[in-house]
Amino acid sequence: MRPSTSLLLGAAAIAATTAARGTFWPPPSTGCADPDDERQVARGSAVYRQHCASCHGAKLEGQPDQRVRKPDGQLPAPPHDETGHTWHHPDETLFRIAKLGLKPQQAPEGYDSDMPAFGPTLRDAEIWAVLAFIKSRRPVDTRALQSRLHQRGHR
Repeated sequence: MRPSTSLLLGAAAIAATTAARGTFWPPPSTGCADPDDERQVARGSAVYRQHCASCHGAKLEGQPDQRVRKPDGQLPAPPHDETGHTWHHPDETLFRIAKLGLKPQQAPEGYDSDMPAFGPTLRDAEIWAVLAFIKSRRPVDTRALQSRLHQRGHR
């Protein structure tokens, strides 16, 4: 085989691998939760069902009596639908809570919950996808209000 033929075959293999990767593997994390990105929302729906629904509910309704401490002193999982408070926070704050868990700098003093850190379990892109799924289930006006709060730097 001539060197130029080997080079062409190698370049073709790289091009084919790159094309296949874009088709069969999910794209890298975009660092945002886009409720209008059907692919990201579908991925987030699957991850949510597997990792979040057992606490936050299949319909994002949260656990009953969210403001009443459980016998262990922890607060129940809040809803992520429009009745909950999570839409008041910027996506980056919600991302950090999901990735790192609920830490004192991210929650009011005395707010204790069972929220685990998903950083060791989920990739960043999966966390962003869950947030996109959650946002996609909210009314458009609630999404717009969250966006305005975020632009003003509301925590």
